[in-house]
Formats: sequence, C-alpha cells, structure tokens
Amino acid sequence: MDKELFQKFVAFTTAVHQITSDISKDIKAEALTPLQYKILEYIAVSQPVTLSEISDCMHMSMPNTSRELKKLSAKQLCDKITDPADRRKQGITLSPAGEAMMNEAFQHIAIRFTERIGDLTEEQRKEIERALDLLQEKVFY
Repeated sequence: MDKELFQKFVAFTTAVHQITSDISKDIKAEALTPLQYKILEYIAVSQPVTLSEISDCMHMSMPNTSRELKKLSAKQLCDKITDPADRRKQGITLSPAGEAMMNEAFQHIAIRFTERIGDLTEEQRKEIERALDLLQEKVFY
C-alpha cells in the first residue's frame, strides 16, 4: 500500500467533511434536525433512493431510518414511490416542497462555494474540475 497516498486521501476526506460543514452551516430549515437535513440532502442528489441506501449512507439502523423518513413525510418533504415493475420495492424522492427547500439550500451553498473559489483563475477552475471528475471516476464511484 502507498502510505503517502493513503495519508493524503485521509487528509483530503477530513478536509471535505470540514468544508462541507462550513459551507452548509446554518442552511437547514428551522423545523429540521441536522440528521433530517442530511437525509434530504442525500435524497436530493441520489433520488430515487431506497430505505436501505439511506440507512447505509447515514450509518443508521433500518428502524431509525424509517422513523426519520416518516417524520420527513409528515412534514411533506419526501414521498415514497412504488416501483411499477416490482410493487414490493419503494423508492424515496423529494416532494415538491422538499425540492423547493433543497433548491434554496443548494443556492446558499453555491454562493459560499463561489466565494471560496473566487480568486482562482479559469485554468485553475478547469484543473479542479478535471481533478474532481477523476476522483469521482476512480475513487468515489
């Protein structure tokens, strides 16, 4: 194993978590817990998702995940859709109200992100985009 590469990877992922926390601070709606916001954020970028996918991503038990989804559904922020090919399977998507909430949150996050990269040249921006594409393709697939 390449220890130096691994150490850089650990430092990178730690920095990603910190920056994510910084740029999304104070974004969630008052009526949501941080966990509920993270669930909605995951649904927004991955929908439709299954209960088990949310459970795995959030490192939660299935019963706790189900309970949180019921709360989000009661707030009319997500919907369950039945797979027409297999009626036993259900996908979870954002409701129109959930879409609106997450679009607003992502707009605020985009502003903060733009501020962070404001001093970059166009070439640096393209280089970062290529690096992100490569990470997504080779590491975070």
